[in-house]
Amino acid sequence: MHLGACPYCDDGIIEVREKRVHGKRVKLFACSNAHWKSEDGELWELREDATCSFRIWQNALGRYGKWLSYAEVRTLLEKEEVEVTLVSKRYGKKIEYEKKIILNREYGVSVLWDE
Repeated sequence: MHLGACPYCDDGIIEVREKRVHGKRVKLFACSNAHWKSEDGELWELREDATCSFRIWQNALGRYGKWLSYAEVRTLLEKEEVEVTLVSKRYGKKIEYEKKIILNREYGVSVLWDE
């Protein structure tokens, strides 16, 4: 499945790849020019033949109770930002809040905390 054009290189397209991390199946949204390797199945790094480093892990915002959907990744590729609902558990209560996320070359996505 292809989600759109890569924002980091001229000829790449964003593909959905299935990976196993900590025993769980997780989707990796990565450029067709980004080739990944793993020695232990946990830590993934770029291979030497990769010409692009674009990637977003589906569970990049998992600590906030958010797994990214295909639609949200498509919107990020088109508009470079998307509003998502995050969840915080403080003092035994669940608090939901809306925040924008943007593309980040190092981490895949970043949350805009102060707007």
